Amino acid sequence: MAEQKESSVLFSLKELMSLEENRIRDEEAEKERRAREEQERRAAEERAKREAEERRIREEEERRRAEEQRRREEEARLEAIKHGELAKAQAEAEHRARMEALAAQQAHEQQLAALNSDESKKRLKLYVGLAIGAVILVGVGGGMAYKSSQEKAAREKAALEAQQREIEEQLKRLKSDYEAAQKKEAALQASLAMAKDDAEKERLKAELAKAQERTRAAGAAVRGGGGSKPASGGAKPCNCPPGDPLCSCL
Repeated sequence: MAEQKESSVLFSLKELMSLEENRIRDEEAEKERRAREEQERRAAEERAKREAEERRIREEEERRRAEEQRRREEEARLEAIKHGELAKAQAEAEHRARMEALAAQQAHEQQLAALNSDESKKRLKLYVGLAIGAVILVGVGGGMAYKSSQEKAAREKAALEAQQREIEEQLKRLKSDYEAAQKKEAALQASLAMAKDDAEKERLKAELAKAQERTRAAGAAVRGGGGSKPASGGAKPCNCPPGDPLCSCL
């Protein structure tokens, strides 16, 4: 009877030890599971931060490339406008000079035809003198008109260059404002990413929204060239063919 009781006690102790060992193993497994989950969570957070930073860098690089492309296109557009206006002024001056020379030649030919049909030598001499005088006067007048047209073209060129410089300065100011707005927006985004307090996050979000609005407004102003365009001098387009003596554009 005593042996049975002793065996029962030993069996109970073994059961208790087995249960304790199982409990310890379960606790160790739970600790390992929690540690593994914590490590995975931290790794996921680090991965998310790296991906967000890489995405921000890519977006910033894309914005810079787009802005550079817009700047080059705007410079090309302004340069094309400048050359177009200068070429137009020069073409108009040359066309007026050709028309004046053509009118002088026609007047000279008419005088010669009248001289050829006149039988009187006296009148022939008179007509010759008149023709020579007319040619000289027309030549002088044509030269003065050509010089005046050249001076006008030079003045128009100087005015266009001055206006071009003013537009370029305005674009520089707009680009400077745009870059400052971008830097402010980037700084606010960085501060928002690091903020932990909810009130601070809300304040930074509000400031970021305002900064983004200023950035968009500045970018729109830069893309629009600041609202300034070179003046065309009020000249109307001329569709007359070159050399047309009846052209009303002259």
